[in-house]
Amino acid sequence: MHVLRALEASKISVRPVTAGWEPPPRIDTRLRVMTWNLWWRFGPWEARQSAILETLRAVDADIYCFQEVWETRDGESQLAGFAEELGMHHFGAAGLDLELAPESLGNGILSRWPITATEFRPLPAPRDLNELRVVLRADIDGPRGPIEVFCTHLNWRMDQSDVRQDQLRAVCEFIDETKDRRTFPPILCGDLNAEPSSDEIRMMTGHSKAAVPKLIFFDTWAAAGDGPGYTWMHENPFTQLDADPRQARIDYVLVGYPHEKAAGEPVACEVAGNKPADGVWPSDHYGVVAELRY
Repeated sequence: MHVLRALEASKISVRPVTAGWEPPPRIDTRLRVMTWNLWWRFGPWEARQSAILETLRAVDADIYCFQEVWETRDGESQLAGFAEELGMHHFGAAGLDLELAPESLGNGILSRWPITATEFRPLPAPRDLNELRVVLRADIDGPRGPIEVFCTHLNWRMDQSDVRQDQLRAVCEFIDETKDRRTFPPILCGDLNAEPSSDEIRMMTGHSKAAVPKLIFFDTWAAAGDGPGYTWMHENPFTQLDADPRQARIDYVLVGYPHEKAAGEPVACEVAGNKPADGVWPSDHYGVVAELRY
């Protein structure tokens, strides 16, 4: 079980572009973060739990951000169960809570290190399009300084880009309110139900007007991934009844602009949960795993 991950020695020789100049120092340890939509209690949900857990063990992240996690009125909690199995701290919250339904549907965060503060807020949506989405914040007491992690899940329909843009503005306002990020930028994870070329993602990554001035994020897949990075594909049998024919990249680990010594810089990114475990596909979505300098 790791605590910090050492960067592999570079195979590329870096030559100074000016005589006597040396590149500035960069942090040589990594933080491993995963985001994953766990598909609630849909499909063969009981069989899927062990497949999810097997995938999580293989990924061995420091922080997990989940969408579509559940809890029951009988006290059974998917998030708490995974936290116990993995020996991690956890925080979760639901828009569709147990006052509204026998099983809640919400978001959750697992952390290798203690969670010192938490908060969640509902996301805006027109009354007839309200899917009870929320955004979570967890402050994590990491070994090299505090980490602020946000987890969310946006409206899903292709024709609701305007709703998702309003939701991301609310998320960014929430993030902007928390200013204790002196050593590490904020991390935002989630199923954003939008592809990288969409208006909602462009405003997060500096390609159109920012949702909040000066708050811009790196898309870790664009920065450090290889290939298309699809997280929704019809090779997964759980997606084949969906009328949407796309192969799409709609799940993200986003990180704010790097701090001193490149803290927060994405150095690697991969897809996980993209194959069956013991013959069972874990979810209808694939997860995204990013490694950041920390």
